[in-house]
Amino acid sequence: MRKIAFIIPLSVELLDLAGPVQVFTEARFYGFEAEMEFYTYQEDPVSTSGLGFGELKHFNEASLKEGDFVFMPGMDYDYVSSIAFGAEFAFFKWLKKCSDSKVTVCSVCNGAFALGKAGLLKDTQCTTHWRRVKDLQEQFPQAKVVADILFIKSNNVYTSAGISAGIDLALAILEDLRGPLFTHKVARGLVVYHRRSGTHKQQSIYLDYRNHINPQVHEVQDYLIDNLAAENNIETLAALVNMSPRNLSRVFKEKTGSTVLEYHTLLRKEYANTMLNNPEYTIEYIAAKCGFKTARQLQRILKA
Repeated sequence: MRKIAFIIPLSVELLDLAGPVQVFTEARFYGFEAEMEFYTYQEDPVSTSGLGFGELKHFNEASLKEGDFVFMPGMDYDYVSSIAFGAEFAFFKWLKKCSDSKVTVCSVCNGAFALGKAGLLKDTQCTTHWRRVKDLQEQFPQAKVVADILFIKSNNVYTSAGISAGIDLALAILEDLRGPLFTHKVARGLVVYHRRSGTHKQQSIYLDYRNHINPQVHEVQDYLIDNLAAENNIETLAALVNMSPRNLSRVFKEKTGSTVLEYHTLLRKEYANTMLNNPEYTIEYIAAKCGFKTARQLQRILKA
């Protein structure tokens, strides 16, 4: 039976660990056959939130083979930057041995630095949390660090961006193993309705145009998000916030850097790209849900 081993380091970030763990736990509920095992390389690890763990096996006790997976979650960056972390030579050597044995090594967030220490990022495309992309490239100059991506597989190594991206990574692995329909069941069980592919940007259309404090513009943005399929002409939106169409157009552009139409189109494209990850949806259904008149119009806009 396939094994999925999780390393629990000092100052582990809980969601980096729990996200992928829950994906595979849910998958087992639907019949996915895998054993989950937990290991550490230091005694009594404690998470960044102060939550401790029970008795854990040392990584030397693991017996992994080709086809198995090992996950390295993210940690407090002060620890990652410390001499103590850099001195974990036996653990890094073990990670390298796993990879050489065709065990797939995966990292979430700055867990990628452990893979780098193990020599697994040389000539390998990889990513990490957007805050640490520059540091990862500087520390491992032979790595091919990719910014603005959720996860990527290269040379039998998976790396992902921070926190919730570990869930996207685990779902992608599950899809490779069991296919999209099975993975969709798991995602639904997790109430993860917006599955994201690796090419999704770490930035968010839902957040990046909200760096202002104008309540009327915020209200219009919220309305557009909740009513994507509506025509949403400028007159209707202006009436919603008691502004003239001309004034709303001016203020919206001033506060967001985008016109109302441009913003609305970006929202529709983002939602369409998300829905395309669901194998049960036809292109015609997606177009209708996103407010496009035809599937052809949606396809044209997605290519733009």
